Amino acid sequence: MTALWKLDLDGTSRWARGTADGPTELLAEDVTLTGLLQADGPSVADIDDLPGAGEVPSDARVLAPVDDQEVWAAGVTYLRSRDARKEESAAPDHYDHVYDAERPELFFKATPQRVRGVGEPIGVREDSEWDVPEPELGVVLDVAGQVVGYVIGDDVSSRSIEGENPLYLPQAKVYDGSCSLGPCIVPVDAAPTLSDMRIELTVSRDGEVVYRDQVSVDDLRHEPGVLGSWLYRSMPFPSGAVLLTGTAIVPPSEFTLTPGDEVAISIEGLGTLHNPVELVATGPATTAGKG
Repeated sequence: MTALWKLDLDGTSRWARGTADGPTELLAEDVTLTGLLQADGPSVADIDDLPGAGEVPSDARVLAPVDDQEVWAAGVTYLRSRDARKEESAAPDHYDHVYDAERPELFFKATPQRVRGVGEPIGVREDSEWDVPEPELGVVLDVAGQVVGYVIGDDVSSRSIEGENPLYLPQAKVYDGSCSLGPCIVPVDAAPTLSDMRIELTVSRDGEVVYRDQVSVDDLRHEPGVLGSWLYRSMPFPSGAVLLTGTAIVPPSEFTLTPGDEVAISIEGLGTLHNPVELVATGPATTAGKG
């Protein structure tokens, strides 16, 4: 099974191919994910046919598998997610409407520079009391909006901030350490079918499992390609994009992530994304004068 990995080699990023268990062969220096998502050359589906450039050095570090692709996300795409959002919100009717509607909820998640890779820390906000991982299937979209690959994603979220007011969604979703992707990208043709994919989440604390759950990707309200088509409406992505397709794993209200936790998300055929949790300190507040 072919997979596309991004590596750091002494400060230089390089792409490699391998399996979902690890990279095995470097690709040429000019191979980039951005190039593979264009319309006029080799695609993600062709990575087995690209010339190799040697073995992967033993000291190579795995990076988040993006170049300059923005990361977006979809919400309320599973019934369990809709119910959880209704319970936490002061305006629950909104979530009934978006789950049943043809138009999905889509929101910006992260710039590529802010995406954390496998083994890198994800964050919980200092000004939030209830924080959860949101394990999701991510889809890699080419410049035409076609789903060409899959990747595991974590849409880390503050449920306390989001539940206080739906208009606070950007603050609940977009902050330092709120998004991780990895460990690799698997082309659609090399991945299991959606009906065979299961997402499993495990959170460990001091070496003990404190939460575990799993869900079938086949329970998605909207097909990934449909979500991608809505994202690309009236908005081009000249480098392609990554879209997280929503979560159905919803920890109970008494559970919250704490610094030092270890989060592991696995999807059969796509590998395992694991990240430690750290605290994201709140910056100094400023008060504008009325002049």
